[in-house]
Amino acid sequence: MTTTQRHDGRVVIVTGGSAGIGRGAAEVFAAEGARVVVHGLTEDNVREAVDAIVAAGGIAVGIHGDVAEEDTHRRAVELALKEYGRIDHLVTSAGIQTYGDAATTSPADLDRVYAVNVRGVFLAVHAAIEEIRKNHGTVTLISSVQGVATQNNVVGYTMTKGALNAMARALAVDEAAYGVRVNALLPGSVDTPMLRTSAAEWSDGTPEGIEQTIATWGTSHALGRVGQPREIGAVCSFLASNEASFVTGAEIRVDGGLLARIAAALPVKD
Repeated sequence: MTTTQRHDGRVVIVTGGSAGIGRGAAEVFAAEGARVVVHGLTEDNVREAVDAIVAAGGIAVGIHGDVAEEDTHRRAVELALKEYGRIDHLVTSAGIQTYGDAATTSPADLDRVYAVNVRGVFLAVHAAIEEIRKNHGTVTLISSVQGVATQNNVVGYTMTKGALNAMARALAVDEAAYGVRVNALLPGSVDTPMLRTSAAEWSDGTPEGIEQTIATWGTSHALGRVGQPREIGAVCSFLASNEASFVTGAEIRVDGGLLARIAAALPVKD
């Protein structure tokens, strides 16, 4: 790994760090000198992500478990302290997507998306915040553009992302007294396993159909494509760095211009 060592000697926990945006963040932090605790749901995915980081010259350990369970986060903090002796940064990226409106979203589905996307984030912060305070570190919550705008049939998911934006504001105000900065990062469409699962659901499910659906979704972004996980990870790294020392309580859009464009297009002249 060769890049700037802006996080040399620092320690970051990344929930959802074994795949998607979380993995992109874990890889960028490791490339910039951080020691990383990679969390994921399954042991195999975590091991693969950690092995890839180490093979690239980074330093990482892993832990797996359900983010909706308090014990998962207790173990992540204990691992970070055992291996590295400190915690400087937390990135919460674990999340799930649900579809449905108020009539078709079951209470069980709503409970699960809330448990992962909101409760899981709070539990991560709750477990790590006292150690982060000691080092005047940072917390970055991976939210979504759906926290400030929405599409059809995602009421549960949108509710959770709006909650994360509110959580970031509340945490930023509370933690400023300890020198801790907290921000919400709002990606647009990013090429992750979760996006590809959605693309399979909304296409014919073939590899070609999935690629075409993702490409079509990309055209909604001003840059004409979906993002890549490490592009989001790079912004996470910036927010944790001293270069962002006056940034807290913010909702940072990293959406390729998705929300900059209004839906009403000018007619095309002949």
